[in-house]
Order: sequence, then structure tokens, then C-alpha cells
Amino acid sequence: MSKLDSSEVPLKAVVSQQPSSGLGKLAGFTIVIFLVVGAVWLVHRRQAAAAAATPKAGGRGGMGGPVPVMAGKVEQKDVPIYLDGIGTVQAFNTVTVSSQVGGQLIKVAFTEGQDVKAGDLLAQIDPVPYQATLDQVTAKRDQDAATLANARLDLKRYADLLATDGTTEQTYDTQKALVAELEATVKADEAAMASAQVNLNYTSIHSPIDGRVGIRLIDAGNIVQTSGASNSLVVLTQLRPIYIVFTLPETVLSQLHPGSGETNFPVLAVSRDGTNVLATGQLAVIDNQIDTTTGTIKLKAMFANEHLHLWPGEFVNVRLLLTTRTNSLVVPASVVQRGPDGAYAFVIQEEGTNQTVAMQPVTVAQIDNGEALIEDGLQPGQPVVVDGQYKLQEGSRVNITWAKAAADAAGAAPKKEHHRKKPADAKAADSQTPAPAQP
Repeated sequence: MSKLDSSEVPLKAVVSQQPSSGLGKLAGFTIVIFLVVGAVWLVHRRQAAAAAATPKAGGRGGMGGPVPVMAGKVEQKDVPIYLDGIGTVQAFNTVTVSSQVGGQLIKVAFTEGQDVKAGDLLAQIDPVPYQATLDQVTAKRDQDAATLANARLDLKRYADLLATDGTTEQTYDTQKALVAELEATVKADEAAMASAQVNLNYTSIHSPIDGRVGIRLIDAGNIVQTSGASNSLVVLTQLRPIYIVFTLPETVLSQLHPGSGETNFPVLAVSRDGTNVLATGQLAVIDNQIDTTTGTIKLKAMFANEHLHLWPGEFVNVRLLLTTRTNSLVVPASVVQRGPDGAYAFVIQEEGTNQTVAMQPVTVAQIDNGEALIEDGLQPGQPVVVDGQYKLQEGSRVNITWAKAAADAAGAAPKKEHHRKKPADAKAADSQTPAPAQP
């Protein structure tokens, strides 16, 4: 009996241990599943929270919150129409002052960069050789003139003798021919005197025009030649008035009406960065032919240039005022957006208590100085989106801030004032001033 009891004990123990081992494995597996599910749920919850925190553009059905945008209204005003080109400033007149006679340059009478008037002395060539030549031909003329006077007296005597048959006809004719010969000699002497006087005058070199002298090309003491580079003294340019030569595409030629001869078009000379208007002038010349290699037409405008804002050789931007369109529709350039179907603008519409936007196709005539000239697609006073379009689509709900109101508020905002530093006694006085009583 005792053997049976002792043999049954291990069997019961084994039977009782097998179920407990299976339950442990099942419990561990269940815990792992719960941990994985919990982790997945936590990640999904965080993603949903992040997505909810990100602002969404409102859709056509009003899904999502309104998009904040800056709005403005279509304005109606006069708009100038310009033709833009690039030009080069040219002096009204340019003269390379040279010597017409050779000799030593004994005087330079100008200062580099000086403004001169027509007739002002610029330089002096040594006049002594030319004065000597003039004196020589003058003496020769006087000698021949005296001989001519004596021959004329003889001719008169021969004429009296011929009347009384005191001489022959041949003698009279010979004397008459001699007088004619001497008269021609005197005329040749007078021509030589005039030539010598001209050369003497050329030793004094004067300014032919009003203008400004440049850097001198030769110094006093050098020998000036009548040909070659050594006879050039200085370049003189006339700066008032002044020209700008510029080009425009040949397609604009019909708009300028060259056949009528009218060139009454204002022209603006603008700095290369486009920020400053240097001068205002008038179109002077339309060239008589088109450049076939570039397809452009050359034009010339004249400017008074009173303040010398234009300088020869300078490159400038040129704007020719073609016409002014009255009562035209304009919007800020940022209103115009580009899409696959062309230009469009977001137009603000009222839908009940909501404000939404619609994509409105527009035709743009020009964009200039931050403004777009609208040919078609918008109406005067129509509200449009000026800024914030990158979050918008057709039918998006918007929360608008008017651009003009924002600009006025920015202008009315208090600015930081820069006060002068107070002296020490003023600071002490301020420190002793009692503070105002608090309510």
C-alpha cells in the first residue's frame, strides 16, 4: 500500500506542472501583443496630433480653417506706357583740337577739365617764324607795288607821246603789257601776304565751340607737327545739350509714326540699376533704316543736361513715353500669378458669412514699377489677394487683412526716436523730478 502511494506522488506532481508551464507562455505572448498594439496606437495618436496642429487650407466644402491673406482692391488710374531700351550718351559736339601749323608749343592756356567758350585761347605756337615770313612777303609786295606805280607813269607818258606821234604804237603796247604784268605780281604778293597772315593766326589756337576740355595730349615745349598724332592737343566735348543714342525693336516702329515726321515723345534717362531718373529729354531723330543683323531701329534723344547728370560714353537705360492710358485697371504686381493656362488672380468672394477665393484668368498689358496693368479679367474696386497665394486653391476660405490698412497702421506706428544725450545736470534734474502719482 505504501509503495502505491509513493509511486503516485511523482505522477501527480508531473501532471500538475505541465498546465502551469503552458499558461505562462500564453501570458507572456499576450503581454507582447498588447505592448506592440499599444506602441502602434501611441505612434498613430502622435501623428494625428501633429497633423491636427498643422494649418490646412480650406477647401471648397469649407474643410479646414481660413487662410490668412493680404487683400487689396483693383484701382483705376492713368498709366503711362513706356518703350524700354539701352542707350549710350554722346556729346552734342566732339572736337579734337589740333594745330594747323608746325612749330614749338610755347603755351598751354587751358586747365584740364575746364569749361571754355568758343573763341577762348587754348594754346600758342611760336609765332616768330611766321611773323618773319609775313614781313618778307609784305616787303616784296611793297617793292612790286612801287615798280607798278613807276610803270603806270611811263605808260601815261607813252600815251601822251603817241597822241602827238612822239612814239610808236609798239612802244606804247609794250609798256601797257608791263603794267599788267606788274599788277598781277602785286596781286600775287597780296595773296602771299594773306597766306602768311593766316599761318600766323594759326599759331594761336582757339576753342571752336562751347564745351569742356579733357586731358591734354601734349605739353608745352614740344614740337608740334602739321600731320600725325603729334598735332592733337586736346579733345573738346560739348555737354550742354547732350545726346543719347539707343535702340528699340523694329516692331515698335509703327507705334512711333515715323512717316509723319513727328518726334514729340518724352524720353527718360534712367540709371543702370533703374532706381534714379537722371534726366528728361525729347526724341530728336529716328534713323532712316533698320539694322538687319539685329532687327532694331536706332533713335537719338536730346537732353538739356543742365546739371551734367549725363556723361559722354555712359551706358543708361532709356524709357520712351509712348502714350498714357486713362482710367486703366492696375493691381500690385504680386496679384498676378502664373499657371499652365496663363496669368490669373485670386478674386475674393462673399459666400454667406464666409470669404472664399476664385481663380480668375486675367490679361496683363504690362508690369512696371511694381504695378500690373490689367487689360481684361478684373473690375474696378474688385477685391483680390495681394499676398499669401501659396496656400490657396480654388474655393479656399480666407481671413483677409487689407493691404492699405496694414500700410497705414505701419505708417502710424511709433518710431524710435533718437534723442541727444542729456548733460549730467539734466540727468540729475530728471532724477529729482517726482514720479506721477499712481491712480
